Parts: sequence; structure tokens; C-alpha cells
Amino acid sequence: MEQQSNNIIHVDLDNFQQVILETSQHKLVLVDFWADWCEPCKNLMPVLEKLAAERPDDLVLAKVNCDEQQQIAMQFGVRSLPTVILVKDGQPVDGFAGVQSETEIRTLLDKHLPSPADGLLEQARAALAQSDVQQAFSLAKQALELESERSDIKFVLIECFIELKRISEARELLETIGLVDQDATYQSLKGRIELAEEAAESPEIKALQQTLAQNPDDMDVKVKLAVQLQQNGRAEEALSLLLEVLRKDLNFGEARRIMLDSLNALPEGDALASQYRRKFYSLLY
Repeated sequence: MEQQSNNIIHVDLDNFQQVILETSQHKLVLVDFWADWCEPCKNLMPVLEKLAAERPDDLVLAKVNCDEQQQIAMQFGVRSLPTVILVKDGQPVDGFAGVQSETEIRTLLDKHLPSPADGLLEQARAALAQSDVQQAFSLAKQALELESERSDIKFVLIECFIELKRISEARELLETIGLVDQDATYQSLKGRIELAEEAAESPEIKALQQTLAQNPDDMDVKVKLAVQLQQNGRAEEALSLLLEVLRKDLNFGEARRIMLDSLNALPEGDALASQYRRKFYSLLY
């Protein structure tokens, strides 16, 4: 098989089945029908090669020299050059004849290629399957920043929040899911959140809250309550209490160390971590 790079391939009868039928089961195959005498073909080919080089994991450029591979051209019903046909799962799904601009071809490919958010979501799910919740959280968050209305991304991020015991944030994100997407996954996550909310009100937390209500300036109780809240996934409440203590006394007990440990426990890219790091560092400097 003659090959210019991992995803730019010259197709003939020998590799036709492998490239067009088998490869297209897991990648989009861009079949370019061209000939040496065709000047428009020569103008189009560098554009197609550039686009293929940008998406090596998702796209294969299959070049068919119609002078040498007339049988393949006839099988696809090619009548003019250049002709480009997109093949997915062994079947033509789109295409065009003649020369098109790079922008027009990108728009066509975008309809059939996975989006960057899809790739991040797939990686997030894989990380969750490996119990790497922090990595899954960071990836899902990036995906949601790219496509903020997608419920499938939100579901993965909600699961991360639950695993991280960040139940209030899980609940908040769940409430943004529209009625049309409230499927079995939604109901499962909702049930897990409700169970976690009940478990989060531990006797230790309730007792410390009562003590603090009676002695609202007791910084030792605030630190102890922050530790309990952190252990029960109520990170924002914990950080807020610790910040109150440090604003009054930057060197109070273990408050500074606990604050740093709490911040470091948050996943990379977490907005909560960024928010409280800025507040904490403003006290230090």
C-alpha cells in the first residue's frame, strides 16, 4: 500500500476494501478522485491534504487516480473531476464535484467529524471508568465550555461532582437539564444526589453548626466545621469558613494549612479553586 502519511493513502483495487470499507467503520474517509491532466484536481489536492493532516485521528484522505483506477471511479459513478466523496461505515454520506474553498470543505467535514467536545467527553468517560475522577472532571469541564448546552456532557460532570462529594454543585447543574433530556441517566443521577444530600447532614456537622450558632466568633469551631464540611463534599462552605478565620488571623492554628489542602484537593481547572486561591493569596500578599 503506497502511503504518504498515516492518513493519506493512494487507493487501488488491492487496498480498496481495507481503506474504503474497513477504515470507514471508525474514521471518516475523504475519497478524492483526480487525474494528472486535471489542473483543478492539482489545485484542490493541497487543501485536502492540509485538512487531513489536521485531523489524523478522525479523517483519512483516500486518493484515487482515475486514469489508473477506472474500475473504482466507475463503481462510485464519478462523471467529472475533481470529485470528492465522504464515506462513513462503508457508505457514501456526502460529497461535492469541482473545486471548493477550504472554508466550504471545512463546513462540510464539520457535519460528519466529531467535535473537539466529543473527544474530550470520550476521554472524560474513560477517566471515570478508571476511577480518575479529577482528570474526568477537568476534561468534562473543558468539553462543557466548548458546548455548554449538551446534556450528555453535563451528565458526566454531574457524576464527577457526586464522586467528589460536591453535591450542591451536582444539584445545581442537574437543574439545568431540560425536560426532553430527563431520561434514565438523569433519574439515576437525581437519585444519587438525593441520597448524598441526606448523608451529607452528618451528626458531627449538625453539632458543630449548633455550637457555632451559640458562639459565632469561635474560630476553632469554624475550622473544625470546615474540616467536616470538606470531608462531606461541601467544599465551598468549607472554604468560606476558612477564609473568614484567616481574614481575622492569618496564623490561626492549622487554618492556613487546611485551606491549602482544601484548595489542592479540588480538580485542575475548577472555578471554585481559582476563586478561593485569589482570595487566599490576596491575604498573603
